[in-house]
This record gives sequence, structure tokens and C-alpha cells, in this order.
Amino acid sequence: MARLNQSMIQKAIKKDVMLSLDEDVMGNDLTSSLIDKKKLANGNLKSNQSGILCGQAWFNQSFKSINNKIKIRWHINDGDTFKKKQLVCSFKGPYQDLLKAERTAINFLQTLSATATLTHKYVKTIEGYNAKIFDTRKTIPGLRIAQKYAVRIGGGNNQRLGLYDEILIKENHIASFNSFEEFLNKLKEKKLIEKAQIEVETISQLKLALTFGAKKILLDNFSIQKIKQAVQINQKKATLEVSGNITIKNIRDYAKTGIDRISVGSLTKNIEAIDFSVKISQI
Repeated sequence: MARLNQSMIQKAIKKDVMLSLDEDVMGNDLTSSLIDKKKLANGNLKSNQSGILCGQAWFNQSFKSINNKIKIRWHINDGDTFKKKQLVCSFKGPYQDLLKAERTAINFLQTLSATATLTHKYVKTIEGYNAKIFDTRKTIPGLRIAQKYAVRIGGGNNQRLGLYDEILIKENHIASFNSFEEFLNKLKEKKLIEKAQIEVETISQLKLALTFGAKKILLDNFSIQKIKQAVQINQKKATLEVSGNITIKNIRDYAKTGIDRISVGSLTKNIEAIDFSVKISQI
């Protein structure tokens, strides 16, 4: 399984910012071009609500890609908590260039801080239990690495990065075989039974998967009662993960079952952007 590392993150930052600036600026900012190129300005970014900060590097790259002489000073760092009306960062540079980059920079910060903030809420909600929070592939197109980074900043864990780095076999894959047992035999034949994560929909499928030696099992849309039963049957033979219809209101009930992992698609798909505002003034 590929792990999110600094090299991946750095490549993603450059790619994400390049594409975002291209769609917004397209080589020219018609409105800002009315301002004298030599005029300098200061900018302040404040929060309009509380949250967990994430996206500093994307924010910085947005400005530096327009003009690498722009000075940025952060008052808090990724992973820090901020409050409403708090000064988050200050920056200085040519007025025109600050205006070209500000929207793109804020877009990244508001989105990634939203994912980090929501993840943090989920993590805090199940504090005291052994279960770990994991993300999914339900990410904003083009922002997979960025959002998975934000999940980590919020205290969560990353599932596979994509289809290319780990095998997760779900019901639609299993449906291509004549039976669940035939599918398990195929995995065993290819010596993948212990490496692949296997989705099961019933207790009988769970028992069969364990008999074959599966080590990573996903319980899909199991009720709380059935999860407890699955945990008891499993006896720590495999890592058990649960997914499906999990919310901030019911996640603690899932954690209480003794499950190992809880995957939550909402961390990256049901986010509400954090509200930041920027004020720029000439020097």
C-alpha cells in the first residue's frame, strides 16, 4: 500500500495550484490590471468561525506562483485550532499580484481546513475507544492527495490512495463470480487472501472469509448488533472495519462495539467550507 509522503504532497501542491490558477487567471486579471503595477499592499486573513487550520502550503504556493517575492507570515500552523475573528496570516507584496492569487489561495484553505475540522470532530467524538477513523475514495476530483493530507491533519487515517495501491474487493467485484466462495478461492489461488480487504454483507460471509484466512474485512452496512456479533466471532483474527451510513451522531455507537476501523466518506465529500476573509490595503 502506498503511503502519503512528502514527495507526493509536494507534487500535488504544485499541480493543484497550477490548475486552479489557470482556470481563474488564464494569464491575466482584467480587474487588477487597472491598478498600478508598482503599488504595494498588505493583506490580512481572518477566520469568521472556529476550526482546524489546513492548507498552508497550497495557500503559499498560490501566492508564490504569481510572484515569489510576496512575503507571507503565518500566526498559526496546520493542525492548530483557530477561533472566530482570529488573525490567521498576513502577507505583503504588489497589490496586483495579491489580488490575482487571493481567491485561489483561500479556496484551498477553506476546503482543506473544512476536511481537517470535520475529521477532528469525528476523532474527538470516539475518543477513549480503540477504533480509528479512516477516509475513503469519495474525494473532490483532482484533490485526492490534498484532502487525504487534510484528514491526517485532523487526526484521521488514510485508506488506500486509489485503485492502484491496495486491493479492496466490494460487492460489485464479488458479483462477477458465481459465488462468494468461488471468489475467495480465486484470492487464495493468487495468494492475495491475506493482502486484500474483503467486503462482507452477512455474518455467514464473514465466517467463510475467516475460514479462508482473510486478514482485512470490511463490514458493509452492518447493524450495531451485527457488528458486535462480528467482533465476537472474529476474536481479533482479522482487522475489522465498518462503513455505511455513519454520521457524527451515531459514530460513538459504532466505536463502542470494539471495531478496529471506521471509514467515513463524509470527511471528504460532505464538507462545509470554513469561512475566511481577506482585507487588503495599500502601503
